[in-house]
This record gives sequence, structure tokens and C-alpha cells, in this order.
Amino acid sequence: MAQDNWLVHKFGGTSVADADCFRRVADILLAEKTPRQAVVVSAMAKMTDALLSLVAGAEKSSATIAPGLEVLATRYRNTAAALLPAAAAAPVLSAFDTDLADARDVLHAISLVRSAAERSRDLIAGYGELWSSRLLAAYLTERCRQAGSDRSVRWVDARQVIVIEHGELGPAVQWAECRERAGRVLGDMTGGIAVITGFIASDRSGLYTTLGRNGSDFSASIVGALLDAGRIVIWTDVDGVMSADPNRVPEAAIIRELSYNEAMELAYFGAKVIHPQTMAPAVQRSIPIFIKNTFNPAAPGSRIGAADGRSADQIKGVTSVDDVALVNVEGTGMIGVPGTADRLFGALRSAGISVILISQASSEHSICFAVPARHGARVEQVVRQAFALELQEGQIQRVDVQGDCSIIAVVGDGMAGLPGVAAKFFGTLGNAGINVRAIAQGSSERNISAVIDRRDATRALRAAHSGFYLSAKTISLGLVGPGNVGATLLDQIGAQAERLRREFGVDLRIRAIATSREMHLAERGIDLAAWREVSGQGRQPLDWAAFARHVKADHLPHACIVDCSASQDVANRYLGWIESGIHVVTPNKKAHSGSLAAYDALLTACRSHHTHFLYETTVGAALPVIGTLRDLGQTGDEILSIEGILSGTLAYLFNVFDGERPFSDIVREAREKGYTEPDPRDDLSGLDFARKLIILGREMGLRLELRDVQVESLVPSGLENLSVEDFLQRLSGFDAAMLERWRTARAAGKVLRYVGRLSRRDGATVRLEALGRDHPFAHMNLTDNIVRYESARYSANPLVIQGPGAGPAVTAAGVFADLLRLASYLGPSR
Repeated sequence: MAQDNWLVHKFGGTSVADADCFRRVADILLAEKTPRQAVVVSAMAKMTDALLSLVAGAEKSSATIAPGLEVLATRYRNTAAALLPAAAAAPVLSAFDTDLADARDVLHAISLVRSAAERSRDLIAGYGELWSSRLLAAYLTERCRQAGSDRSVRWVDARQVIVIEHGELGPAVQWAECRERAGRVLGDMTGGIAVITGFIASDRSGLYTTLGRNGSDFSASIVGALLDAGRIVIWTDVDGVMSADPNRVPEAAIIRELSYNEAMELAYFGAKVIHPQTMAPAVQRSIPIFIKNTFNPAAPGSRIGAADGRSADQIKGVTSVDDVALVNVEGTGMIGVPGTADRLFGALRSAGISVILISQASSEHSICFAVPARHGARVEQVVRQAFALELQEGQIQRVDVQGDCSIIAVVGDGMAGLPGVAAKFFGTLGNAGINVRAIAQGSSERNISAVIDRRDATRALRAAHSGFYLSAKTISLGLVGPGNVGATLLDQIGAQAERLRREFGVDLRIRAIATSREMHLAERGIDLAAWREVSGQGRQPLDWAAFARHVKADHLPHACIVDCSASQDVANRYLGWIESGIHVVTPNKKAHSGSLAAYDALLTACRSHHTHFLYETTVGAALPVIGTLRDLGQTGDEILSIEGILSGTLAYLFNVFDGERPFSDIVREAREKGYTEPDPRDDLSGLDFARKLIILGREMGLRLELRDVQVESLVPSGLENLSVEDFLQRLSGFDAAMLERWRTARAAGKVLRYVGRLSRRDGATVRLEALGRDHPFAHMNLTDNIVRYESARYSANPLVIQGPGAGPAVTAAGVFADLLRLASYLGPSR
């Protein structure tokens, strides 16, 4: 913007609601370095509504006039007293008292005839802008005086500058006369601030009038055009134009740049942007318009300007119009008959009914259009009257009106000439289960609209917004079991979340955390930097159905539940989650090693519902045990046998057990370090190990059940049903027996290892064995897992995988890797 260009501001009612707001506005204006500023001011918040209520009250009785005016007077005087010293406030309040007396006279005249003429209504409604602008001008003058500034402040009554004539298309600006007046009123200002009333104007007869609703925005645009402003800033109570209604779409974001056409389309379809008509003067002169927040002036806001073709965004916003009726006129007699549409829409125009959307079949067999729902019944009557003869003779068969509809629209200049946008839009609606009743798209390709059932509107907005605005790798996550592994996983995701979003477009949103009894749900996502504190607040009793519904949010592309518990009850819920379209990632072995019937049902559900069940960490923590086995099988190799130490817990116990310390002490230490399950018997019984062997066997194609595995339990007889603490205390009574087995192995030059073996010929075994010191399993680090695959390809030299197989960090890392693997699977679907 050139240094000598005017900068035009417009402050809405919420920006001048009270004394603090006036101070905030003054801070913004006085901090601005542009020499010449024009400030268009709306009435104080709710002031115009209060004035119009007085008019409505006066039409019924004069009794409401005095108390109503007193309420307004008290509010205004209190605000002035809070802002100005008595001497500075005196002329402002004097002018206010004069206006108040005039308003009282007009209202009494209305009460006498029990009717308000439009000009009387306009006169009363316009006082709010006069009062707020005078007060702001006086306050700015006082602030400049106190600061010792020579910046001038001038109050301007817009009725002395803006001249309009009302017509069918709304107020028509009389530009020649306006320019002459603007030059006379403002032409001598080489610097300073002009405070101008919004909303009000005069007509060619000199009578006072208003610019209608959104009039102050129109005033700012007119003033900007008259002054050849470098930019216009509309100050509101939001940070800018939103990509969708944030009350309905939690992921709505600020649109930083949009063209005039995009802003007009969004405004037409209900977005909270300045009204299309009010932008016209700025558009004609290519003056950029900025939407900024009075209460957060540092925010960059949104810029509306001429399209420059630089935006890479396909769409800028998703918006809707609710309370719509869809009308369908259908008949064979319409085919090839010129003037049918003209008769139809001419009849609607004569009835004063505005059409929102039109869709016509290329066969000309039907015309479909949308109107405001309040006109639905009237439209049917008008159409039937217009085509009465055709209906009687059967040339038109149907005139249907479908109420309770909404229009959803995606808007963006970037759609033009870009294949696949419509497919993406309708695909997202289809995936969300939303039926489309009618479609419309202009030749500019800037807007695609669909008529849907009103009950689906919010779901449609969320689905369309996520399809265009969110990464295809955005996943709504619910975590079950924030214990050792779960807590570590949350910390790991938190540490990498920003990098994953920035570099790979992977957006993992933890939106729910559940324990065995409680849950915490978050709409946008839990702050993982403080998840322990946050999840402890706002807890509610655990409700699995509500938990799953929350995770599967219709405004996010994908949903996944991560089960870090060891619970059979949670595992039993996987099938229902998968059938509802929720992916499952887990280190919990219970589901995949349960009954074959349950296992088969899970795999069938995954195929039928296009969901993923990832469980790499059920065997070997973060080691690629299952992935390697699957790769071997899928590439045609035949697995002959698998053997290994698949329990980091048991590996640790027998690596540490050297005959010097009691075996029971080592078990207790392993539990404290998180190397065992919460109940060490789950490890010592061999059942946890056996479940891993079943998982691997089923990956090989073996139809194994738990009963098919021969298991040697290390839980002494009689200790199976004690509490965990009692078990640990009484385990010491069996230390001697374990010591004897260790001594026997040592005497034979061997070591004790708890080994699992699996082969197509010999079945599955899990037991404590004495292995020679030259055996690969004899030389392991503390919690290592080791797996040895013998296959048709790897027979002479079996394939070995070895590494840490227990502990929260490595297990959580494996779950994390599964989540990233899931994101890679899901990405292309969008």
C-alpha cells in the first residue's frame, strides 16, 4: 500500500460493545503508522436491535418508550463516563441528549398512529452509529491530547457523504454525488483519523436512510472506493474467515487468502463473510479486504483480494444453507418445449420467491430447484397454478416439494480445470453414508453444491471438510490401557507428532484414553505434552459404546483403537470395532491367539469392512518377527519350523539366574522393571509364550488352538490362584527346586533356557530346556528374543532374528511402528 493511501477500518458492534472495547479499538488505531485512516463504526453491540425493539413497542403502546430509552441512555452515559473526563464528555453527551429527545418525539408519533413508516424506522435505527462514532472520535481525540500527539481526529456523519437510491437490487450508490461530497468533507485531510458513521446514508432528496443489514460493511466498502484506499480492514470477533462453521466442524481453520469470487460464493452459501453486495465497491477497484479480530489483533486474519492463481488449495471452504425445500417439476410434456423454464421461474419471480439452486436433467424431462423452506408450500401452489393446464392434461406428471433439506457446497478457484474434485466431494459424502438428492455446478467450476437431507448436514460438512482439508493420513485414535506400554507410547507419539505432520502428513490424534473403569474424551485431541494431567481431569465412567463412537468421528478420515492392555474383555470387543470401520492396533495377544472361530471371524471382518488389524508387537515387541514370517509366506517360501525364545521376561530370568540369587528375587525385580506382565504368572505359566507360538503357527497356516501346545508351567502347584503379592511372597518356597535344575544343567556344561518349538511335523512345545553352551540361544543379552526360521529357502543356514523383546520402550516403539504402517496403508484411499 502506498504511504499516502487511505487505510479504511470498519469496527463491528462487538468491537465497540463497552468501554474496554473502545479502548482496544483506540489502541489498534493509534498503533497504526498509516498517516490517513478512515474508521467506519457500527452501533454498540445489540444497540440497533434495542432501537428497533423500541419502534416495535411504540407501534403497540407508548408505555415502553421512556423506560426503553432510559436503559439505552444509562448504558451510553456509563460508557462515556468510563472513557472521557467530564469536559471531554460534555459535548458528546449534549449531542446524545438532543438525539434522544428527537428519538422520543418520533417514537411518540409512531405510538399515536400505531404504525412506523420505513423512514421513521430508518431514522431511529441509525442513532446507534451516530452515538458510537461520536464517542470513539472524542475518545481518540482525548488519547491524542494525553499523549501529546498532533494527530487530528475528525468525526464525519456519513449522511453528508453517502447518497443512495433504493431499487430492486438494493441500495444503489450515487457515485458522482458521493465523490463530490467526499472531496468536500475529507479532501483536505493530509493525515489523521476520520471517524465515520456506518450503516446510515441519505437519498437524493436529502432524507435520511440506511444501507440495510450488513450496512456498516457496505459503508466501509463505499468509503474505501471513494478514498481510493490501499486496503480495507473489517474488524470482528473472529480471527478470520473460517473454512467451515467451527461450531459444526471442529477442524475448521482460518483461510489466509481467498479471492473476491471465493468470498462471494462462501457468503452466498451461509459462511460468515462480509455480504457479497457490500464487497462490490471494493471489488470494482481491486481494493484488498482483510478480516481481522479486534480481540486478537496480532493474528494475521484473512485477506480477500483479486485472484492471483498462486493458491495450491483445491477448495477454500465448505459451507451449507439449512432450512431448504427441494422442488421437482417433472413431465414428458416439458421435453423440447422452449420457454418452460422461463414460465416456471417467471411465476416464482412474480410471487417474490428467490431460488437458491437450480438443477436440470439434460433430457429436459425435469427441473429441480431449491428455495427457502418457509416458501415450500407457497412454491407448490405457484407452480401448480402456472402449469395448471399441463397438469390437467398429463403433460406434467409431478410437482413434488421435499422439505427438511440442506445445501452443502465446496468453494474454491483451485477446482477449475482440475479433474477429480467432484469425485472426491461426492466420494466423501458417499463414504459417510449421505444420500445426495440434487447436484449443481457452475461453468466457472468454482462451486459444487449438493442438496441432502437436513439431518445429514453436519455429518456432510465434516466429511467434506476432512476430505479436502485434512491429511489423508489423519487418524482419530483411542488408547486403551495407559499403563507401562500405553504411557510410553503416548510420550513417543507426543515427541514425534509435529515432525510427522510436517514432513510426512501423518496426523495421529489421541482423542480418547480409557482405563478399566474410566475414560477421558477430547473433541480436538489430547495435548500429549500434558496428557497425564489432562486425562485426569474430566474423567467419566467407562462406556465402551460411547468410547468407540467418539473415536470414530465423522469429521476425521480414519479411526483406530490402540489396545495396550492385556485384557480378554477388551480383546473380545475387537470384532465389533472392526465391523464398525475402526482399525485396531495392539500388543495384546488374547484376540489373535484365542479360539480359531474368533480368529477366523476377525480376519473375515477385516476383509469385509476394509479395516486393518495390526499386531506385530504381540510377538517379539518391536522385532519384525511376524512381518518377516508373513513376507516369507507371501513370497512363496515354505516355513518348515520355528524355534526360539519368545519371552523377554523368561529370557531375562534365565540370563540373570546364576545360582547366586534366589529365583524368586529375580522374578520380583523383573516385575518392578516392567519386564513381566502385571501378573508374572502370565509369563511363568508359559501361556503367554504359548499364545505367541499360536500366533506364529496361524501365520504359517497351521490351525492351532491353545490346547494343541504342550506347555511346561513354571508356576508351582498351589500358587495359581493367589493374589499377585501372595504369589510373589510364597514363590521363594520353590527356589530350591529351581536351583537344583540350574546345578544339573551346569554340571552337564549346559544353560537353562525357556524355548518354544513349532513345526509342521512335530507340533508345538513350550518348555524349560538345558542347551549346550555352543547353542545360539545360549548367548543372549538380558531381555533379548531370538527366533530361528527354517524354511525351504533357509534350510542349510536358518534365518535368525534377535533383539530386545521386552520392556515398555521397545514394545511401545513397535506399536508406534504399526500405527505408522497403518497410516501408510490408509493414505492412498483419499
